Order: sequence, then structure tokens, then C-alpha cells
Amino acid sequence: MVFRSFAFGVGPPFTKTTLFYFKGACREGTHKTQNSKPKTFLCSFLLQIPIFIVLNIFKMRKLLVCIGALLASQVAKAQDPHFSQFFASPLTLNPAFTGKFSGTWRLAANHRDQWPSIPKAYVTTSASLDFPILKSSIPEKDVFGVGVSGLTDASANGLLKLNYGSVSMSYHKALDENGYSTIGAGFQATYSSLGLARDKLTFSDMLTQNGFTGPTSEVIQGSNKNYFDINAGLLYSGSTNGQNNFYLGASMYHINRPKVGFQDNNWFLSGRISAHGGGSFPLSDLLTVHASAIYQVQNKASETILGAAIAANLSQDAEKPSAIYIGSWIRLNDAIVPYLGLEFGGLRVGISYDFNISSLKAATQSRGGSEFSVIFIKRPVDYKGIPCPKF
Repeated sequence: MVFRSFAFGVGPPFTKTTLFYFKGACREGTHKTQNSKPKTFLCSFLLQIPIFIVLNIFKMRKLLVCIGALLASQVAKAQDPHFSQFFASPLTLNPAFTGKFSGTWRLAANHRDQWPSIPKAYVTTSASLDFPILKSSIPEKDVFGVGVSGLTDASANGLLKLNYGSVSMSYHKALDENGYSTIGAGFQATYSSLGLARDKLTFSDMLTQNGFTGPTSEVIQGSNKNYFDINAGLLYSGSTNGQNNFYLGASMYHINRPKVGFQDNNWFLSGRISAHGGGSFPLSDLLTVHASAIYQVQNKASETILGAAIAANLSQDAEKPSAIYIGSWIRLNDAIVPYLGLEFGGLRVGISYDFNISSLKAATQSRGGSEFSVIFIKRPVDYKGIPCPKF
């Protein structure tokens, strides 16, 4: 799979992929000509290309997306899906976040539809459930957390599909008697299934005067890849007064670098390394600033996202707020991501939209993608926790 539009993969399906088609058409036409001069046939065939594209623009669009996804999966060495609301997807961000929250259990879900101008180009959905355990068997301010999570990702209208399930655990050690400062580590084991719809593949050497009707010389080895994966992370969390909170973490996914190639058994899933931090800082009884940032790199590509939101606590109850969140994040050199959230009764719902500001905005019509997140934290009526990273 690929980190999306901004830097990961081969870019939108109307750039290099388009040239790939045209070059393939020229080679195919010249190669198959037997009763006419190659140059004459080539010129005639090139004159037919604009008409062919106009008559088949929607079909070509779909096919280009498919090839773009396949090329991205091979050229980019199988990079990961991602969320702009990374702060609302704790177990895909860092296994050390497992169980690290103020409550008895937490349910989180995320959904992202990227490049909506191209139907179902990239659609990603994830969900997780985590909770602290063994509270009576460990020091009072320590946290031992376990969790389960899953993700499904479909590219190019289902051409390439990734499904995985994970089990994670973490332990956080209190560094002071109040438990305001903690340091912890987390681990995650994942079983993944990557599927390729071979019958939907179309390659440039299949293009003839009658469309994509010719054979291909491409060799695809199987249609499913199943593999195990290991992830790990570290997390520091602190507070100066029991009201604010700040955190700093680092994680690495795909430590064991599993094989995932469909054309070459020597293609490995590159490790994804991220550094992230953030915090919540009350400005008054009504207003709180929530800020977060992430830098991550995989293979030879990287991204940086940073931003903040203002929360207005209408109930002015710090433990059970009813709040409205308004803010924005920015993915450097790629997109602006406005964010709107609503929190009540332990439930927080967030919505964001990526507006492209990079060179991709012409191909995507500035429509980077919509994203939704839901987090629910269960707390007993008389529960009063310690400051934890808040999403």
C-alpha cells in the first residue's frame, strides 16, 4: 500500500502514468505493423489517440487509476495508508498509546476517502479497542494496557486491498508520586492479508487500435500475500499542574520487514518511523488549546503534519466536557486540513477535509479527501483520572 498523494508513490494518475500509456501505444503500433511503413503507421496511430481518449475518457481514467495503484505498490515498495487525523487513531500511531487514557476502556474508529474526484481511489477504515488491566496488581500510578485493532484499505476501486488485525500491549511507569509524568513502551503483533485483483489489471503493452485487447508480458506471482508484522513504540507523558498535559513519542512499524511483492519475491515492506508530540493546555475554564504534530518517514518519502484546535467547554466540567473543537492542521507542501469536532458524554466526533495546495491540486481539483473519526471513552460516574494524552 502507499502513503498517499503528497509524496508517497508515483503521484496522481494523470502524469507519468499517462506517458506510460502513450509510450506503450507507440511501441505496440510500430511492433505490430507488417504491411506498411512504420513511420506512416505511427503517425496515423498517433492521430487516432486523441479521438480514442475522448471517446473513452472515463474508461481511461479508471484504468489509469488502476495502473497508478499497481505502480505505486511496486515502485514505492508497499508503503502505508495514513490519516490526516493521526491524533484520533492512537493504535496506528504508536503501540505505546495502548491503554494510556483517562477511563476504563476506549473505542476509536476512523474513515478516510482520498481523492473523491476519482471514485474510490483510496478508501481506508480502521477501528480499535483498548483498556488498562491488572490495576490491583501493579503500582497505583502505573498503567498496563492491552488492545486490539483492525484496518481495511482499498485502492483503485478495489484493485488492491489490505486487511489486517493487531494485538497490542503497553506498560507505563510513573516517574513521580502523583503519576503526572510517565514513560512507557508498547508492542504490537499484526497479521495482514494483501490482495490483488489480477483480472482487473491493464498494462500499456495491451493497448492496440481496438483498445486494451492485446496480451501482456507482465508476470504477476499470485493474488494474495499474507504476512506477520511487528511494531513497537515509546511514549513520554507529563503534566506541570495536573490540568495540562504534553507528550512525546516515537514508533516504528514493520520492524521485521515482511515480503509483499507481487512481481518480485525480494520486495520488502519498508519500516515506517515516526516522531510525534502534542498536548492540551487550558487557557481558561472555557477554552483549551489542543496541539499535535508528527514527522514520519518510510522508504525515501516523508511527511510532516502540525496544527491545533481550540476547544470551547460549554459545560465547564473538566472530567466530562461538552465541547466544540475548531482548528486546522497542515501537511507541509501538500494540504491544509480544517478540523471540526464535537464532544459530549465521553464521545468525541471529528470531521476534516484535505484541501490540496501542492502541484497535485490541478489533477485532484484541490479535493484531497474527507475524513471522519470517533472516539468513545467509558468512565465511571465517580471516576477521576490522571492527565493523559487526549485525542
